[in-house]
Amino acid sequence: WTLGYPCALVYRRFLFRQPATVIHLFHTLSGLALAAFNFGSQLYHSAVCIFVQFLMLRLMGRTVTTVLSSFIFQMVYLLAGYYYTATEEYDIKWTMPHCVLTLKLIGLSFDFYDGGKDSSQLSSEQKEGALPSVPSLLEVFGFSYFYGGFLVGPQFTLRRYQQLVAGELTDCPGQPPNSAVPAMKRFALGFLCLVIYAIFSPYYPDSYFSTDEYEAQPFWYRCVFILLWAKVILYRYVSCWVLAEGVCILSGLGYNGVVDGKHQWDACANMKVWLFETTPLFGGTIASFNINTNAWAARHVFKRLKFLGNKTLSHVATLLFLTIWHGLHSGYIMCFSMEFFIITVERQALALVRDSPLLTKLANSPLYPLIYIVQQFIHWLFMGYPLLPFCLFTYDKWLKVYSSVYFCGHLFFLIGFLIMPYLRKALVPRKERSEKKQD
Repeated sequence: WTLGYPCALVYRRFLFRQPATVIHLFHTLSGLALAAFNFGSQLYHSAVCIFVQFLMLRLMGRTVTTVLSSFIFQMVYLLAGYYYTATEEYDIKWTMPHCVLTLKLIGLSFDFYDGGKDSSQLSSEQKEGALPSVPSLLEVFGFSYFYGGFLVGPQFTLRRYQQLVAGELTDCPGQPPNSAVPAMKRFALGFLCLVIYAIFSPYYPDSYFSTDEYEAQPFWYRCVFILLWAKVILYRYVSCWVLAEGVCILSGLGYNGVVDGKHQWDACANMKVWLFETTPLFGGTIASFNINTNAWAARHVFKRLKFLGNKTLSHVATLLFLTIWHGLHSGYIMCFSMEFFIITVERQALALVRDSPLLTKLANSPLYPLIYIVQQFIHWLFMGYPLLPFCLFTYDKWLKVYSSVYFCGHLFFLIGFLIMPYLRKALVPRKERSEKKQD
């Protein structure tokens, strides 16, 4: 990931405002070099999918058929890769960057399709990404292999990439952006997270859950180990996303205009680290984590399913897509289904606190610091709970761990879900309940 920094420096120093063809070629070759360094000859998988995607845009035009064909081909290719390379361990293999590329290419087909619509039919997000013309093959390759987003993201549109190549994403018109300081800040933060992960991950390995020693520990110890393990393991993702964001900032892709007189560099932010560290809410963690992928799913799946007329159904379909996109292991299904259940119960609990005068007063009282500590403990304990199957992959492994802690997460949120209506009756005044029901 850090090899993207010298690539961005070369682009800033020698290629800024050069002809677009030169810049596309540099980005393509740089991305290919990174792919070859990490995955050797297996880089041909990405090249095949990019070339096929280009042919679809050229030959099928701005049609629903193009979007459906792209979606089916890219997803089937990715799932076939998962099937033939799957193991029971966390591996660094060609499917890791390919899942990022899959979203990028599917999103490209949507943006190309939107470019053929009247602007009145598009949302503000769709207008920003809509492509007015067919991109060239070299342009699609440069966009796909851009060194700041090829390996682990973030997601960005071809229109934004075109703005980068045109030299528009800068705080100094006609000059390379003054982004070295904000880029190095993200690099330092990403490196710190990487150091934390490198130091503590040997003490909290995934393999420990499968040992007899873990099962022999007291119940409280097993639960606390899950909490600490989750906190450490997530730094693996935080570090690489923050480092990649620094590359995007250095190149200019992270430029996000001016707010209150200050230049912003968060257009490619994939992590809100402060929110991630301080929020006591599951929804807050989700909002701070893998932001661009969540935004991609919201834009291209959730909002495109508006015709269903049911937000819950659209939410379930979006989570189902993300489950399949992550891989074929049963652990992904358990993780995202548990996430949906937890978020549902949390939203009901927040609504209860908001509508109950007693709970609202308690939440705003001097006791809140104590409430916050308890809330954080519950938050991180049960944040690790659905993360277990996500990282352990197979049914036999995660079921064994869940059994060892007596399915406490399932029971906790099931009980919360069942008693929530009774708590509303007891704590929310009748007038408030009737008004809420009408809403």
